Amino acid sequence: MNDATSRLAAMHPAYFALVMATGIVSIACYLVELQPIAVPLLWINIAFYAALWILTIVRMARFRDRVIADLFHHGRAVGFFTTVAATCVLGSQLFVIVDARSAATALWLAGIVLWALITYGVFAILTLKAEKPSLAEGINGGWLVSVVAAQSVSVLGSQLAPTFGAAAAKVLFFSLAMWLGGGMLYIWIISLIVYRYTFFTISPSDLAPPYWINMGAVAISTLAGSLLVMAAPHSTIITELLPFIKGLTLMFWATATWWIPMLIILGIWRHVYMRFPLRYDPLYWGAVFPLGMYTVCTFRLSQAIDARFLMAIPRVFVFVAIAAWTLTMMGLVQELTTIALGRRRAG
Repeated sequence: MNDATSRLAAMHPAYFALVMATGIVSIACYLVELQPIAVPLLWINIAFYAALWILTIVRMARFRDRVIADLFHHGRAVGFFTTVAATCVLGSQLFVIVDARSAATALWLAGIVLWALITYGVFAILTLKAEKPSLAEGINGGWLVSVVAAQSVSVLGSQLAPTFGAAAAKVLFFSLAMWLGGGMLYIWIISLIVYRYTFFTISPSDLAPPYWINMGAVAISTLAGSLLVMAAPHSTIITELLPFIKGLTLMFWATATWWIPMLIILGIWRHVYMRFPLRYDPLYWGAVFPLGMYTVCTFRLSQAIDARFLMAIPRVFVFVAIAAWTLTMMGLVQELTTIALGRRRAG
């Protein structure tokens, strides 16, 4: 087995976070009027999405045992949720940037199917399997991608709802249910993560990049709530629940904001104090995504609750997200270059 083949066999199910990160950074750039960056990222992301599905299908065909092993692994199984989030984020990207409603609707429907299959498939497997790791070994920030997946369905549904005409209220009710369910799932999982962080010994390797999803999951919950508020004219149910939705949305944003300094402190401890090497890992896309999502969710929140002073945050934070995306992309390009050179030498 050559290097490229072995890498395909070991490909992490969470690699679709590349599409999530690229899509949300593109949307963030579009909202703050950086179209020269936003539009190219859209076309690049379509290529990423297609390439990752091709690689995933080939991996499933050639390395079925490795894929099954991933499904039974507490750390890697939750990575499959990135396929849901990537599908819906790309749909949002197409809808927001080029108004491609048909393509966005198709991706939303695909996202719903993927969400149902992966949510109940992965959680059923991890619940029923005989041998399980301890909490300290099994839980990590990556588990919160399940929340991101649910909320990404809600986000795209809320944006598309007005295009469904008479069915808009039904689409928004479904999006509301997904938002509330995803929010409850966050509370369940983050409780276990915080318990693991504060009552078990932490090593630098435990603070892998997905711990940034602690913030990203509530950031996308903020975005989903903000879009529901903005879609209220199309739903009497949402109109009646507006004070509740606004309050819960603001709570999600406050929680996401709380996490940012904490995650920076943990990162400094990991890489500066403990000198843990900073090198490319596909899981770093799971750290780029929350930065872009915080930019977008704050922008939309400022519109939803008429808090224009919040606009100062996305106009600065977008550059943090762009920088993180660029650095991570440089790592990916370097890795692909290494693979290509290795194949050339082998040939």
